[in-house]
Amino acid sequence: MSPRKSAAEARKTRERIIERGIAIASVEGLEGLTIGRLATDLGMSKAGVLGHFGTKEALQLATLEEASTIFSRTVWEPAADATPGLARLRAVCESWTTYLERERDTFPGGCFFTTATVEYDARRGPVRDTVFRLFTLWRRRLIGELRLAVEAGELPPDTEPEQIAFELIGIYMALNQAVQLSADRKAPDRTRRAVARLLG
Repeated sequence: MSPRKSAAEARKTRERIIERGIAIASVEGLEGLTIGRLATDLGMSKAGVLGHFGTKEALQLATLEEASTIFSRTVWEPAADATPGLARLRAVCESWTTYLERERDTFPGGCFFTTATVEYDARRGPVRDTVFRLFTLWRRRLIGELRLAVEAGELPPDTEPEQIAFELIGIYMALNQAVQLSADRKAPDRTRRAVARLLG
């Protein structure tokens, strides 16, 4: 096997491990992401899985980063070309609702980051720090769009972007819970109504 082909095969294997890791962690949490479980699920040896990451923590971090990339591709990118401000924020919210409603193949346990924030909010260490960093980046992105909407006169001048972002995140955490725990088919429409009231 040529070095180029060998590197390509290694990259594909690593991607396959992370893909399976995301599915497991969305249901069982990042602590449920074990080398042994992945090896069994993928028909690999433990050494074969570990060789791509070195440690369980490195695997968890790689899984987090890829889940973030998928979230951005699914929720942000479909709305990226909309007019900045309220139009783009509404488009993001619709993508976000659709993501929680339908994205079951990649995230069978629902919102990956809702699971991760609940799992790590009281812990310390690199995994918790990465969860916090990614969550903060998303919150800042929402706040940025809200500030643009205020500057454009699309929202009242006394609007507090931080408060609206706080409430939006709460709405989507509630949607995730309703879909996952209660299988509430009305929850996406309730979410759309809540967002419409919040954004005016």
